[in-house]
Amino acid sequence: MRCLVASKLKRRPRFLTVRRVRYLSPHMIRVTFAGPELEGFPLGHEGANCKLVLPRDGESREAFEAYFAPDAPEEKIHPVRTYTIRSYRPVELELDIDFVAHGDEGPATRWAQQAREGSFLGLFGPSQPKITEFYAEWYLVAADLSAMPVAEATLEAMPAEARGVAVFEVPSKEDIREIKAPAGIELHWLVHENVYQPSVAQFDFVTSMNWPIGVVQTCIAGESSVIKALRGYLHNERKLPKKDTYISGYWKIGLVEDEHQKMKRAEAA
Repeated sequence: MRCLVASKLKRRPRFLTVRRVRYLSPHMIRVTFAGPELEGFPLGHEGANCKLVLPRDGESREAFEAYFAPDAPEEKIHPVRTYTIRSYRPVELELDIDFVAHGDEGPATRWAQQAREGSFLGLFGPSQPKITEFYAEWYLVAADLSAMPVAEATLEAMPAEARGVAVFEVPSKEDIREIKAPAGIELHWLVHENVYQPSVAQFDFVTSMNWPIGVVQTCIAGESSVIKALRGYLHNERKLPKKDTYISGYWKIGLVEDEHQKMKRAEAA
């Protein structure tokens, strides 16, 4: 999952408390946060990024919150991870964030796998949603597990009459599950067991499709090498306008988030 190490953050995050945790599939955990800290959380930001500030192992909530006091010394002690707002329910004051469960090598994964009612973390954001207008005649959605939250949020926001294809790449058949989508969106699941080996499954699927006529919008995100290949195909061969294509690398095999973000900035320069 996407990662970076926190420098001292000048703003105080929302301090969120876990209400419940459940596995959507063997490799996807949904954590539901709840409480008065979510009063005023912006509506309509499903699919937007947020920054999660993670407590250190064994750190008390009091010590964690004290770190963000105005007079606290500046230290680099808490990891920060970029995640996606999955859903917000203002009446219940509940917020869902989905985590990929892929072992214990990352602090966010470890935190989610150990989270229980009463667990806590900090949240900055959210940013703006990735797609705010739906005007296409046809839609292409593609995601691995890391990008399933933005893909699902996008499908749920589409007009009921939307048509297109959604392709999801997961590490096991057990990760295939029912998701909400307009009736005109064809859902396809690909299984790629070793997520730490590059995959060409999504690229092969997209490049072998019968391409539609008319305006196409995309919501595509996932591992950087897959995204790079798909971006080249869509922009250079299919000539899709960049304004119609949300396509973003969320992580890269072998890199933690700060390294991946540095790579993305260099490529964009």
